[in-house]
Amino acid sequence: MKAVDSHLLTLLKASSQFIVPIYQRLYSWQEVECAQLWADIIRAGSTPAIGSHFTGSIVYVAKEQSTNTSAEPDLIIDGQQRVTTVTLVLAALAARLEKLPEGQREPWDGFSPRKIRNRYLLNDDEEGERQFKLILSQNDRDALISILQGAEPARDVATRVTENYDYFRRKLEDPKVDLGVFCRGLDKLVVVDVKLERGVDNPQLVFEAMNSTGKKLSQADLIRNYVLMDLPPKEQAKVYSAYWRPMEQEFSGAEESQFDEFVRHYLTIKTGEIPRLDDIYDAFKTHAATFTKEDETIESLVIELRQYAGRYCAMALGKETDPALRNAFKDLDQIKADVVYPFLLDVYTDYELGTLTRDDLLEIVDLVTSYIFRRAVCRMPTNSLNKTFASFSSSVRKDRYLESVKAHFLGLKSYRRIPTDAEFLSSLKSTDLYNFRRRSYFLRMLENHGRKERVTIEDYTIEHIMPQNEKLSAEWQEALGTDWQDVQLTYLHTLGNLTLTGYNSEYSDHAFTKKRDMEGGFKDSPLRLNKGLGQLETWNATAIQERAERLADDALKIWPLPVLPPETISEFEGKRLESDFSIEDHPYLLREPRRSLFETLSAELLALDPGITRQFRKLYVAFKADTNFVDIIPQKARLRLSLNIPIETLHDERGLAWDVNGKSHWGNGPTEVSLDEDTDLNYILGLARQAFEFQMGGE
Repeated sequence: MKAVDSHLLTLLKASSQFIVPIYQRLYSWQEVECAQLWADIIRAGSTPAIGSHFTGSIVYVAKEQSTNTSAEPDLIIDGQQRVTTVTLVLAALAARLEKLPEGQREPWDGFSPRKIRNRYLLNDDEEGERQFKLILSQNDRDALISILQGAEPARDVATRVTENYDYFRRKLEDPKVDLGVFCRGLDKLVVVDVKLERGVDNPQLVFEAMNSTGKKLSQADLIRNYVLMDLPPKEQAKVYSAYWRPMEQEFSGAEESQFDEFVRHYLTIKTGEIPRLDDIYDAFKTHAATFTKEDETIESLVIELRQYAGRYCAMALGKETDPALRNAFKDLDQIKADVVYPFLLDVYTDYELGTLTRDDLLEIVDLVTSYIFRRAVCRMPTNSLNKTFASFSSSVRKDRYLESVKAHFLGLKSYRRIPTDAEFLSSLKSTDLYNFRRRSYFLRMLENHGRKERVTIEDYTIEHIMPQNEKLSAEWQEALGTDWQDVQLTYLHTLGNLTLTGYNSEYSDHAFTKKRDMEGGFKDSPLRLNKGLGQLETWNATAIQERAERLADDALKIWPLPVLPPETISEFEGKRLESDFSIEDHPYLLREPRRSLFETLSAELLALDPGITRQFRKLYVAFKADTNFVDIIPQKARLRLSLNIPIETLHDERGLAWDVNGKSHWGNGPTEVSLDEDTDLNYILGLARQAFEFQMGGE
């Protein structure tokens, strides 16, 4: 890395082209920043004592040392805002000077319209985009190109490029502005010129250091730059446009923290650890390093992240297209339990792979919702939930998916257990549900239980049938009895005394009979929660208890316990055996064309000898005679074959295998070779046959 002080105009003149990478933020300087730059230029130009004015750093990855025809442009990774703004200033200045009479068009040496364009804005002997010294990203690109070509930029696309260009043009049109002073000030702008070398310096580390002060970058910004910054420009554009940008668009409209939450859930799935929100970026870098170490690429990592993002947005952001699933996910969102998403992301992935049906997925989402809601009503602690769902997937039997999920819920013990029906009923009838965080969800579900036409409860308010007023009227005191104060204290905020109404202000603290019989009263109410109230003569402790019993019975049907026969539960108790695994436990084997490749390979390996068996294990698929001679480790991009034969014994004339003896690896063999759809399958089978013959004592 080389860092030197440099005049900004000298840097622009020396560079053939700067490109702002596609993943960088859009140009965003507002008028306040432009006004400050204008004031700085005028002050420097009008004050002889000021020899230079420092404006910050320009950090860029320099083009490779190669032929002119293959050289890459300089990529700006920090400082694009000031480079873009000064480019707009120079373009506006050139346009202003062209309007002056011929003899006045160079108010300061080197600042004629032709010199400004040829030195700082354009490469006059180039064509296409190569002729422009600065290329911006996304919507800003076309606006700046129009300006540099002297054309009117399109006004139908919102961009600060056109707005700030117009600002500087207006400022320069002011007859009070001394253009000579302005040019002198421009010539005094100084930056720290930080040049990084491709393949030598780490742009991401520099980027992080340069942005460690000031406005903190979001985790999403840091991750985006990390995965894209080291890629060549063409690959950056491809990965950004095909995968990252669509993912950003799915999160558009959501809070910035939503993306961070998603990545946290993704990392929990992939690493088994739950990163702190402030450590998501560092955890992602660690995961990315591990991911690429396994012969995977950054592009495949972004593809996987994009796939999980689609699943998360379907569940958490209302993007699901299936109506029944969308309603189930909406109910889940209402209970505010983000900790469940690592498990449900795994479940949704298996649903996409066809490992479980849509109805099974619906039932699992409902089970998760019941588990969380029952515990909330029973006031059970929530601090264990993140670990409960982070490790939940490890207990799933994918060949018996729904049964194993139910069994795991029923097998949770102590502080992680699901409340029994008796506990749930007791809490429903006695707990304070008015000050319950999930009360709106609770009442909505009760009201809509059994309805095909759902009622939107947001149009109603919560009504205390027995009023909250401590000074109850004589009519209320008589209805409640001599111990009316104890009755009010005991039952005021409980299930039996709460309902919904559109007439809250009309009801006020009136007696029960008036609330019942008035226009819009309980007799007229279309709401199911008010069913039966119109037929009651009085409202007292007995009526409250009876109504609570009825509604609590409905709640048991809405949020049921999972049900399994005792013998089935016992099948899932204890540690999962290796014999319990199946192909469904290996998602990379489930999609075509990988599945066909795996099945063909399996058939050929089994055909080597009648005594060969195939066994699915947790991390690989074993093929054994006396013992394992080939293990297949499924990976996203390929199959890795662990061959139980020393590499020096293997006859591999193409040199495709490698030695893993003494290195950490899955599988039992000391030699590995990879296989994908483009590999010569017959050649790989020949290597596997050698491993079999070596084990059997053949030559």
